[in-house]
Amino acid sequence: MNHKVGYNRLGRKASHRKSMTRNMVTSLFKHERITTTKAKAREIRRTAEKMVTRAKIDSVHNRRIIAKNLKDKEILNKLFTDISVRFKERPGGYTRILKLGRRKNDAAEMVILELVERNEEIKTKKASKKKKAEEVKEEKEEKEEKEEKEEKEEKEETPVSESEIEETNEPEEESEEAEKNEE
Repeated sequence: MNHKVGYNRLGRKASHRKSMTRNMVTSLFKHERITTTKAKAREIRRTAEKMVTRAKIDSVHNRRIIAKNLKDKEILNKLFTDISVRFKERPGGYTRILKLGRRKNDAAEMVILELVERNEEIKTKKASKKKKAEEVKEEKEEKEEKEEKEEKEEKEETPVSESEIEETNEPEEESEEAEKNEE
């Protein structure tokens, strides 16, 4: 019987499980939303919520304890200065799990693990990327149209010299002479 087991080992050795947890928690705090399997999300959630609770009190001791798991100093700073400030009044429940359905190849339950109060800049980041892409396309189209107009204007404006006219007439005369010779 499997009674009183404190956590899900996720079918991995201790070192692999520890590094995976560190990486996923770092990604969660960096992007404030990750897509993963349900089992992993439930384990990551435990660690992340404990870190946010500890980060509410900004002290050297708490920073060092969390720094054991978060190796990225920028993310550690973000946790203490940005994320923990947003959750100051909240007594717990800093993350939510949204179900996505089953993964196609192995039918594992997929979920989105995200912070409850996400940063508005991150939410609008994708929308702004789409807008930028559209603007770039429009600019390219405008440039192409301008170039085409300029080429047309150049063709219309350039006067045709007599030598060019003679050059264009010569091949016709030669072709006529060649036809007469063939007959």
